[in-house]
Amino acid sequence: MKRRTFINNTLLAATAISIPTIVPASVFGKNAPSNKINIGQIGCGRIAREHDLSSTLKHDLARIMAVCDLDRNRLEDGKKLVDGYYAKATGNVNYMDTKMYDDYREMLQNKDIDAVMISTPDHWHSQPAIEAALAGKDIYLQKPTSLTITEGRLLSDVVKKKGVILQVGTQQRSSDQFRIAAELVRNGRIGKLHTVKVGLPGDPSGPPAAAMPVPKGFNYDMWLGSTPEMEYTEIGVHPQKGYGRPGWLRLEQFGAGMITGWGQHHFDSAAWGMDTEYTGPISVEAVAQFPKSGLWNVHGDFMVKAEYENGITMYTSGGYPNGIRYEGTEGWIWVSRGNYQSSASDPVAATNSAKALDASDKGILTSEIKANEIHLYKSEEHHLNWLECIKSRKEPISPVEMGHRACSVCLISHIAMKVPGKLNWDPKTERFTNSELANSMLSRTQRKPYGTENISLKGL
Repeated sequence: MKRRTFINNTLLAATAISIPTIVPASVFGKNAPSNKINIGQIGCGRIAREHDLSSTLKHDLARIMAVCDLDRNRLEDGKKLVDGYYAKATGNVNYMDTKMYDDYREMLQNKDIDAVMISTPDHWHSQPAIEAALAGKDIYLQKPTSLTITEGRLLSDVVKKKGVILQVGTQQRSSDQFRIAAELVRNGRIGKLHTVKVGLPGDPSGPPAAAMPVPKGFNYDMWLGSTPEMEYTEIGVHPQKGYGRPGWLRLEQFGAGMITGWGQHHFDSAAWGMDTEYTGPISVEAVAQFPKSGLWNVHGDFMVKAEYENGITMYTSGGYPNGIRYEGTEGWIWVSRGNYQSSASDPVAATNSAKALDASDKGILTSEIKANEIHLYKSEEHHLNWLECIKSRKEPISPVEMGHRACSVCLISHIAMKVPGKLNWDPKTERFTNSELANSMLSRTQRKPYGTENISLKGL
């Protein structure tokens, strides 16, 4: 799409992703199953159903052949979704008999599976991704890439050594407006960039929650994984009926709140314009409010200041509109998702972020990027880019090291919420230089037999 056409159409909203239009059976005839990329889906919850599966099934390169979940109801629903899609697409109710797994490690042993999509809760991202890489599978990994700097570094190193294709689910990279904004900034259309303001909401506190019996067919111990044992309660895990926003997103045991939940999206996009994709800030400091009662305990309102070696200062807060504002010596550019949602329960405040692209001077937005200027990686659709890179073996638009670096900004920002004062960060050694307390938070104790510490790397 030409930039001028894009601006004239205003891109007020990207269409919310849902199960895509059914392709005709003739398409499947042209590209037989033997030529497709056989994919296993790990995690069949909200983001898998509403985003990852729906965004992958529509591409003819893909063939979803297996699903895995620790909740039997969700596992069976996942199979029904995939089988039903292919039955409609081909007109053959027996076209697909999706294989079900209740342990992803068994799925990884299936040599017919070429790649996996990991759409699990955040605390179950790095371990299955590392094990998939060790098994030689290509990977689509939902963000955040990790919950600690230590496991994120291990993940990136293993993926690179194994040579598998890993696409991080920072799908803003495949949205025109984020690329256009970054190109304009990188090519000096707002002068010298000095400040970036990232709008990112916090989460509300919640009610107390009594312990409940573990639902039948739910492997809760494995779901807890490497995190400490905790009594089951529904609002601490996921709804037993429906696929609304799960409560684990608001528990630090399983994530860090919106600083990682959406932070990796915006920090990744901001780094694109800042030209800091493979490094990080040199200092970070933060203030944040945390709930004083109730089950949920992730951060609420907050402010983070991060300074970079190139002279740019980035501020992140729920006090800003949800999106990214680049400020330079000659103007500013604003970019957001618009009204786009990857799932129906995304916390998008439409009134705060409806305009996808704006600038201090509208002429900036239609400025032509000439042949001799910086042109950034263009992807038509994030899951398609992953599939095409599996075929070509080229680097995807959101590779693992880039994902690790964006996630690192989230994680050190979260640490700064807990440790008062300015923390000096060395992005080369990935350690703080003035706080051993902060360094002690670069990893977490892992409950055996789960956790990245318990993965065998023999022969790597």
